[in-house]
Amino acid sequence: MAYENFIPTVWNEAIQRELEGSYVFVEDCNRQFEGDVKKKGDSVRILGVGKPTIKKLERSGASGDIDGPEELEDSSVTMYIKQISYFNYMVGDVDRAQAVGGLMDTLSKETSEALADEVDTYVAGFATDAAVEALYTSPVKVIAGESGADGKNVLDVLDEAIQKLYEHDVKNSTEVIVTVSPRFYTLFKRAYIARDTDNTEFLKNGRVAKYGNVTVKMSNNVAKTDEGATDNIMIRTKRAIAFAQPLTHTEAYRPEKKFADAVKGFILYDAQIVRPREICNINVKYA
Repeated sequence: MAYENFIPTVWNEAIQRELEGSYVFVEDCNRQFEGDVKKKGDSVRILGVGKPTIKKLERSGASGDIDGPEELEDSSVTMYIKQISYFNYMVGDVDRAQAVGGLMDTLSKETSEALADEVDTYVAGFATDAAVEALYTSPVKVIAGESGADGKNVLDVLDEAIQKLYEHDVKNSTEVIVTVSPRFYTLFKRAYIARDTDNTEFLKNGRVAKYGNVTVKMSNNVAKTDEGATDNIMIRTKRAIAFAQPLTHTEAYRPEKKFADAVKGFILYDAQIVRPREICNINVKYA
């Protein structure tokens, strides 16, 4: 291939590196099972069990016998690796000859950003999964002002969502993330403009703020329903969704009948809700 510095392994690593830096939704998934899957169709059984019943031992009896063992509820789920997203494009010889240096780096970054958007959109879509509880029975209008007839204050909405997770036994020491749309964030910023948190470190990779113990991030990939009128904003712990991306593949070739060089490749991935009680859909509208 005419791209002298094209080495598939190097490009795979570059794309993977750029992907990790571009993910917003994926960044907060549980990825500990990634090494257990290698190819399309593979699956991993993610074990989960219910909490044991804690009982008191009555010491008034002579023997101090305890009850027999209880059978804990099995909440295991299986994650199948079925998603493939690919790219295939070419650069004409004339265009390449006229291009200023850095063409390969630019193409790698653009490819990674496009792939990251695709995968993030997939993970964001789990907000509307049947296993995920919606905060409201129907979307609630959010506003920056005080809650009333015109709508509900955006901070009140976040408080209710956080409370929902706490009621599902999420500890207040557990890291919670809410990934909001730009429109929701604008209202959030107006409502909480007086915050004194140093947000310097939260401007990277989509992070925008802290709200109590909750990290607030922004993404254009928040799931939408009702023809775009409803934002389905995901609030969750990092244990709620498992994600695996076991394979990144690229190859270069010369298209027949074209004076051009081409690159094609794909990533293999999938995700699965594994702790549905640790995720909530904040379903809101703005008008």
